Amino acid sequence: MPASPSFEITPQDVKRRLDAGEKLRLIDVREPFEVQQAAIAGAEVIPMRKVPAALAALEDEENPIIVFCHHGMRSLQVVGWLREQGVDSLSMAGGIDRWSLEIDPKVPRY
Repeated sequence: MPASPSFEITPQDVKRRLDAGEKLRLIDVREPFEVQQAAIAGAEVIPMRKVPAALAALEDEENPIIVFCHHGMRSLQVVGWLREQGVDSLSMAGGIDRWSLEIDPKVPRY
């Protein structure tokens, strides 16, 4: 399935919104061993396979939900699924890898 621009947000837009004081719920859907290698401060870790079990908590979220992974493929799948469940969310294009390249070079690349 080709990515729809309406399903994605750039790391620059995420950073701009955070810097503006917007309360975003950042959801990292990578596995714990990946999160140990590189993480974005303040992000909540819900591995992709556990997202369905966390659905109730996500359905009640009032803040915008931004989902990310390593390169943006898993997060795009999660956002597609969440939207099918009626949960508005966006996938951070390029994942934590692009975040490291464009926003915070202190976040290690792997």
